[in-house]
Amino acid sequence: MKDLKSYIRTVPDFPADGIMFRDITTLYGNPAALKHAVDLLFGHFRNDRVQMVAGIEARGFVIGGALACRLGAGFVPIRKKGKLPHQAVEESYTLEYGEATLEMHLDAFGAGDRVLLVDDLIATGGTADAAVSLIDHLGGDVVGAGFIVDLPDLGGAAKLRDRCEKVVSLVSFEGD
Repeated sequence: MKDLKSYIRTVPDFPADGIMFRDITTLYGNPAALKHAVDLLFGHFRNDRVQMVAGIEARGFVIGGALACRLGAGFVPIRKKGKLPHQAVEESYTLEYGEATLEMHLDAFGAGDRVLLVDDLIATGGTADAAVSLIDHLGGDVVGAGFIVDLPDLGGAAKLRDRCEKVVSLVSFEGD
């Protein structure tokens, strides 16, 4: 298996000039690369007694669902505001260009459940931090956070380590 980084497409100037967008849909589209990514994340969290995997919309659903199956855990979607059909708790956070809100069902898991947070990429950490707040609000125990891609120069993974001691990324793109 080639390095996972080689399966990630870089799209210059998307969604704005000067941004190097890391597109993992090319990794997801390759069965061997997707399996390898799930296997690697599984290896990091297999002994953490994960009961629920919380995936952030939308690319986190793919890796989160697959990882939940591998861990023998349930899956919880963390969605953008207005997308969940039942009572939900919400958390707003600041983006570079405005504000966004995430939601999770109020009955997504029980208090004290061991929850693993996953997403495709961590950049500034605002979305992941809001997701941890949602999990905390419902009394979940965030046992870790897993990402395929880290953009370490933006500081998100380091920031998240203040709230979650086990933060794992499979690929790092420095300088972006």
